[in-house]
Amino acid sequence: MKFREFPINRIEWVTTAFLGTTLLLSLTVVPWFVWKHWGDPGAHWGFVGLLFLAFYIASGLSITLGYHRLFSHISFKAKWPVKLVTLIFGAASFENSAYTWSADHRLHHKHVDEDEDPYDISKGFFYAHIGWLLFKLKPMPPITNVKDLEKDPLVMWQHRWCHVLGAVFGFGLPFALGLAWGGLTCAWASLLFAGLVRTIAVQQSTFCINSLCHTLGRQPYSAEHTARDSWVCALVTFGEGYHNYHHEFQHDYRNGVKPWQFDPTKWSIWFLSKLGMASDLRRVPEARILAAEMNETRRHLEERLEDRTGRLSEATKGFREDSIQAIRAITEEIGRLAGELQASAAEKIEVSREQLSHYQRLVQQARRHLDDLLIPQGLVAGA
Repeated sequence: MKFREFPINRIEWVTTAFLGTTLLLSLTVVPWFVWKHWGDPGAHWGFVGLLFLAFYIASGLSITLGYHRLFSHISFKAKWPVKLVTLIFGAASFENSAYTWSADHRLHHKHVDEDEDPYDISKGFFYAHIGWLLFKLKPMPPITNVKDLEKDPLVMWQHRWCHVLGAVFGFGLPFALGLAWGGLTCAWASLLFAGLVRTIAVQQSTFCINSLCHTLGRQPYSAEHTARDSWVCALVTFGEGYHNYHHEFQHDYRNGVKPWQFDPTKWSIWFLSKLGMASDLRRVPEARILAAEMNETRRHLEERLEDRTGRLSEATKGFREDSIQAIRAITEEIGRLAGELQASAAEKIEVSREQLSHYQRLVQQARRHLDDLLIPQGLVAGA
């Protein structure tokens, strides 16, 4: 495309200027300030570090707990103080208002990997990560999918004053706290780190969900879309990295559904419910989750079986026929159990630990048979 043909009218100038300016300042002013004041006791670096952490958690959780799981997916209900705090510090993340953010995110789930997906990964990693914010490939449709949020006065108040709230609480508050704690040098350090660098860190971690979590990771629940589970992304996004699960069960208040998975947002919602500040926490029945895992495991086993049998010679196939038939029998059993689990979920019947153990044993058996197909390696065609 020639430069004169570039759709200049599609550039989001305000967003591009903000993201570009904050990045430039973080690469120039921040290193210069650290070099000049590193040994200066007036900078109070310990306080600045704690302030950065506090604002990172406050604004990051406001996006994951507030913008995402509360307002976009309505995975639980919250009292007004929770809404107010997440709306204020969500604005301080400079990711637009909860109203606009939720509208984009609901479109993403409705049209994932399609042209209508606002951050469609099929348009490229850069576009899904940040490009969709810098320029629009086509005019955005009118917002029609957040009628419920339009009835919430707090959400609409934040929508009107989002940028002012962001400036006051995202930049003004860290500066004021630093000034009160240690004077002007501490104030500037607080502004640069708890304000500027923290904003970039929260934004980039959020953007990784749209890009990395649609590129790298596992798909234990479904391969029908590009969403993936990434424990690495979960570490920096307060549990949002378990994206394959989330796309299958978007209204669950949990993303890291397994007990060992890192999901501070889930723990925070649960804790708020114990304080009486959150209620109606939505959970997908264990049977539905297990059925999805089993169906995806069955599909994966059948795919691997076809691939491995295709690499065997005709003579070797006959020699390995017992293993092949055993795998096919196991995949049929997994499919049958998945059907039973789906029926149990529909009737709200709890899944027993025995069923879970049986499923795990079946998968282990199938994997052992798959490994046996190409052992010894000399039996592989062409080896």
